[in-house]
Amino acid sequence: MDRIVMWFRRDLRLADNPALVEAADAGEVVPVFVLDPALWGPSGVSRRQYLTRSLRALRDTIGGLVVRTGSPPLVVPSLVMEMKATSVHVAADFGPYGTRRDDAVEKALGELGVPLVRTGSSYAVPPGSLLTADRQPFKVFTPFSRAWHAHGWARANATPDAVRWALSANSEELPTVEMPRDLRLPEAGEEAATKRWQQFLESGLHGYGDARNRPDLDATSRMSVHLKWGEIHPRTMLASLATSSADARSVARYRTELAWREFYADVLLHRPDSARKHFRPEFEAMPYEEPDERFAAWCEGRTGYPIVDAGMRQLLSEGWMHNRVRMIAASFLVKDLSIHWQHGARHFMRWLVDGDLPSNMHGWQWTAGSGTDPAPYYRVFNPTEQGKKFDPDGAYIRRYVAELREVPAPEIHEPRNPIVDHAAERKRALRDYEALRKSTAR
Repeated sequence: MDRIVMWFRRDLRLADNPALVEAADAGEVVPVFVLDPALWGPSGVSRRQYLTRSLRALRDTIGGLVVRTGSPPLVVPSLVMEMKATSVHVAADFGPYGTRRDDAVEKALGELGVPLVRTGSSYAVPPGSLLTADRQPFKVFTPFSRAWHAHGWARANATPDAVRWALSANSEELPTVEMPRDLRLPEAGEEAATKRWQQFLESGLHGYGDARNRPDLDATSRMSVHLKWGEIHPRTMLASLATSSADARSVARYRTELAWREFYADVLLHRPDSARKHFRPEFEAMPYEEPDERFAAWCEGRTGYPIVDAGMRQLLSEGWMHNRVRMIAASFLVKDLSIHWQHGARHFMRWLVDGDLPSNMHGWQWTAGSGTDPAPYYRVFNPTEQGKKFDPDGAYIRRYVAELREVPAPEIHEPRNPIVDHAAERKRALRDYEALRKSTAR
C-alpha cells in the first residue's frame, strides 16, 4: 500500500479536512507537522504554548504525530525518502511566506518524482476566487462580501471513516514552552473548538448583533483562535449559521465577520507587500515618532487611559483582546502617540493566540486610515468616551486594571496620569493628515 504524507499546518483537525480525505483515499497516511523556525522564531510565548497544546490534542486523537524541526524544503523531502512516500498532501496556503515555502517544497519534491497535492484551504472561498466585473481584485469590502455570498461554498467534508495511519516514523518531542504564571490561554484542539462553537450557537449567538461591541459582556464567540489554527473550518461554521434559530441580524452579522477574514486574505494574496507596508502608499509620507518609553507604556498597559490599559493587559494575560478594544488601542498608538502601525501590529502578532497575518495587518491599517475600506483619518477614537459607551459600568476595566477596581463609574473612565493629552494629540494628528492630503493633491 502506498504511503502518503499528510502535512498538517493550519488545519489541526480531522473533520472537514479535504486534504486529509484525499490523503486517506490514496493510501496509508503519515501525519506530519514541521516546526518551521521561520514561523516559530517570531512567535511569542502565547502562540507557541497554544500551538503545542493543539498539536498534543491532534496527536492524541490520531494516536501519534510525526514532529520534525527545520526548513520544510529540506525536512519534507527527507521524510518522504525515509518513509518511501508517493505523495504529500496539504491544504493550500495563500499567505506570502506560505506560498514561497510551498513552491520551494514542491520543487524539491519534484526532483524525487513526488507530487505536492494541494486540496482545500483555510477559507470557505479560497483567496483569488473572486474578481470584480472588470476582472480586478476587490479593494472594498462591501462588493467583495456580496460576491462572496453569491459565490457560496462547498459542503463540509465528513471525517474519513477509517484512516490507515502509518505511525512508525521517528518523531521529535514537542517543545516545552515556559509560560508566565499569570498567562491564561483557552483550551486548544479540535474537540475544544467544536465544544466552544456549540456553546456559542446555543447561548451566545442570539443577541450577538447588539452585544458584540461590549467587552464587559464577553459576548463574542472567541472562535478566532480556533480558525487561526484550523481546529474548525469556516465552512463548518457557515453551515451551522444557515440552520440557526438565532435572530437574523446576529446571524448575518456573524457571517459578515467571517467574510471580513476572507476579504483580508484575498487582499493580501493580491498585495503581499501590504503585510509590511501601507496599502495606500501615500501614507508613507506621514510623520511618525520612533518607539520610545511611551510605546513601552502602551505595550504594558500603562498609558493612563483605562480602556486602553485594560485591553493591553488583557492581551498579556490571555493572548487575546476584544475586537472593539483592539481598535481603540490601535487608534491610540497611531494617532495619539503618532507611532507607525507596524510596531503595534508586530506586538499584536507576537502575543495574540489568534494572530492571523491578513486580519491583523489590515485591521491595523483600517484604523490607521491607510488600508482598504479605511476608517477616515479624522476618525480618532476618544478612549474616554469609548470606555463610557462600550463599558458603561467599568466592568471590563476592573477585570484587568487592578488599581481601579474600587473606582465607581463613570469616574473609572477618566484618565489618570496620562502619558499624552488626547485632545492635543487629536489636533496634531488632524494637522498631520491635512498636510498629507494637500501634498498628495498637488
